[in-house]
Amino acid sequence: MRGLFITFEGNDGSGKSSALQTVKQELLEMGYDVVYTREPGGSYIAEKIRELILDNDNMGMDPKTEALLYAASRREHITKTIIPALEAGKIILCDRFLDSSLAYQGFARELGVENVLNMNQFATEGLYPDLTILVCTHPEIGMTRIKKDERDMDRLEHEKMPFHLKVYEGYLTIADLFKDRVVVVNGEQTKQEVLDTVKNVLYPFIKERMG
Repeated sequence: MRGLFITFEGNDGSGKSSALQTVKQELLEMGYDVVYTREPGGSYIAEKIRELILDNDNMGMDPKTEALLYAASRREHITKTIIPALEAGKIILCDRFLDSSLAYQGFARELGVENVLNMNQFATEGLYPDLTILVCTHPEIGMTRIKKDERDMDRLEHEKMPFHLKVYEGYLTIADLFKDRVVVVNGEQTKQEVLDTVKNVLYPFIKERMG
């Protein structure tokens, strides 16, 4: 039986990663065979490309170079991690995937959604998630949360507010484009409310598809 490919998306500081880690642990405790992975990254070469993409020393990176690097990382990730896990019947929980490229490079970098989508369809051979949980919060709230955490910010997080606003708008547009698989969660709720909403979407979906 083919596994399930579930992605978690959201603008910076939305709380998606926190919710993802909790549901991953709970699903493991329920007895499901779960693979957690992330983008950029998720395999050896893909992680090497991640370092290049997010390095703060590379602030002047050309937008098309950035988009191509994400697609290259994604290709490695799919062939080395995602497809083998799907074929083994596992549940894949992935922190970011194709929709991130559409929002960040297609919208915020203004490369065009269709251009970025075409580039990634070549890289992924048309692989889409079975379900995408999109946790969105207004960028001012999200960036305030990141700064409060006092952690090191990567190259994209260091972008100015207009960039983050475009990412936010891009995600909402993507949700309309892919209504069949994208479920939007309000990231401006409390952490527990976000988690509860995610679980109410995710667990029935998995039970229906995997039993």
